[in-house]
Amino acid sequence: MNRFNLLRNQNLSKWIGFMIALLIFGATVWYSNQFVNQLKKEEQIKVENYAQAVQILGSDEVYDSKVQDYLFGITSANKTMPVVLLDEEGEIVYVNNISKKIESDSARLNKFVGKMKNLRDPIVIDLGEFGKQYVYYENSQLLKRLRYYPMILVLIIILFVSFSYWYFRILKNTEQSYLWAGMAKETAHQIGTPLSSLLGWIEILKLEDESRESVTEMEKDINRLSQITERFSKIGSLPELSVANVVEVTDNTVRYLRDRISRKVDLRFNSEKQEIRIPLNAALYSWVIENLVKNAVDAMQNVGAINVFVSESNGNVIVSVEDTGPGIPKKLHKTIFDPGFTTKQRGWGLGLSLAKRIIENYHKGKIFVARSEKGAGTEIRIVLKKKKGRR
Repeated sequence: MNRFNLLRNQNLSKWIGFMIALLIFGATVWYSNQFVNQLKKEEQIKVENYAQAVQILGSDEVYDSKVQDYLFGITSANKTMPVVLLDEEGEIVYVNNISKKIESDSARLNKFVGKMKNLRDPIVIDLGEFGKQYVYYENSQLLKRLRYYPMILVLIIILFVSFSYWYFRILKNTEQSYLWAGMAKETAHQIGTPLSSLLGWIEILKLEDESRESVTEMEKDINRLSQITERFSKIGSLPELSVANVVEVTDNTVRYLRDRISRKVDLRFNSEKQEIRIPLNAALYSWVIENLVKNAVDAMQNVGAINVFVSESNGNVIVSVEDTGPGIPKKLHKTIFDPGFTTKQRGWGLGLSLAKRIIENYHKGKIFVARSEKGAGTEIRIVLKKKKGRR
């Protein structure tokens, strides 16, 4: 399975997860609404029972004391729902479960009754020759609060899931950082032994007057290996930044790579100035440029042109690496810097991820895809501060 299929499967998994979460949300809201509606019906039945009890007590019929006690119990059982009893003239006969502030203020009480009238039709109590009375009621405070229960529950779930995702992602990133650091330091340790031996052989070849050109090139490569060892050894620890000429460091890196890539690749370097001094770790920065150039060469399949350009803008140094490759799809502009992402058959997908770490974590700069069009190449841009910044 190639990386693009893996990415497609990951996106499919995300959509499936989103749909499951949506179903859970919908089921929660539906169940909660059913629960609230059931409570509404029960409260309505309570009010209807209250109205029937009032109607029976107001009739001419005579009931024994137990029945009367039962009926009075029904009328006084309501402890939560606001209830108002009106006569045929609209005068208030009885109120229950309404705050003292509203009950003591006639204007506020009439406004409250008007609100009740707009909510629903009244329950009519027929008292025979004594006329009719009308019962208005409002949902209890508990039922009102339960309306917001689904939203509050979903919000709590979202907050919990978001926090869990954030927390486990931090743990995962930390674990990956320690793993890369361990691999890098072990690689530096393993390279160190044969490298020391090679340096010794170079000195012997110099003494024996071997071909100066070949020995010089061999010495360059071994020095490069020494730089690579130094780079790996610094992964996992905060490297020191010293003021360096970024133009010179970039130019030297490009010069070294020019003789070690395909001759069908036109690799050029340009700069607005001969010297731009900034806080820099030259070894790690050079690694980033090397990685970007090699990625561009691979993308172009060893045929095309690469232009590395250094400039200044608003107190920042801009380093651009442009190629004439096939381009990067817009949806992958950020993904290419994720650990493990690669389009190569043989690759760990760590190069651009480490480049991002070096630029953003160590140098407090930025690295991103500035431009990429299908068939028109790609520009990766690095932005570095001229003065040492803080985060």
